[in-house]
Amino acid sequence: MAEPEVLLRKLTRREFRQRMQSGELKACLIPIAAIEQHLEHLAMEHDWRSVCHVAVAVAERLRPRVLVAEGLMAGISEHHMRHPGTLTLQPGTFLSVLSDLIDSVVRAGFKNVLVLNGHGGNIAACRSNWDQFQRLYQVNLQFLSYWDILTEADAKTLLKSGHRLPEDLPGHAQEFETAVALAAFPDNVRTAVWTDQPDPTPALATAQQGLAFLDRIVERVTAYVAEMIEGKRVSEIPPFFP
Repeated sequence: MAEPEVLLRKLTRREFRQRMQSGELKACLIPIAAIEQHLEHLAMEHDWRSVCHVAVAVAERLRPRVLVAEGLMAGISEHHMRHPGTLTLQPGTFLSVLSDLIDSVVRAGFKNVLVLNGHGGNIAACRSNWDQFQRLYQVNLQFLSYWDILTEADAKTLLKSGHRLPEDLPGHAQEFETAVALAAFPDNVRTAVWTDQPDPTPALATAQQGLAFLDRIVERVTAYVAEMIEGKRVSEIPPFFP
């Protein structure tokens, strides 16, 4: 017998309806990321592919209680636009679409919603508007960049190039992100050119290192979502002014 599906897009309307009405579905993950330059050696989809990898792995661990909805592949990447091929959204566009996605899953019945972020450029816009989203949707709505559950101790244990947060962990297309790609989707790493650029740190990355990072990330994000479901991690909805 097949295991319950974790991707919302793969369900029919009947399958979704039955699982929601039965009380089985407890939380929804909405991944957000970017399509942007990642130095000379990493594919531009890195942020999107990595956050989706984490989201699906978490949902599989919490199966059948969690679904992964469609999120935002492109993000706020104006600071990378001098490198052609990067895609960017205006902050207002990004937040409007994200709000509509949150609205959709809340109206579908989810009371626990985690927006799982894979791109640093999205953070400021989300943080500055999160209290408004919480007031509007009145559910346990949380925002987490998947690397936020890593610590300086993790960096000192697993990174060779540096231990600063966020400069080295997550950094940008350096040792950490390259290691994750080598472990999860090595076809996205152009090892032949990773030393042919000013930053030499990507060449320090290994697939084994990436697996160690991913194990810690998935385990801790899984615990985070489980605490949301169990009522142990509940976002405080800001009050309305009297």
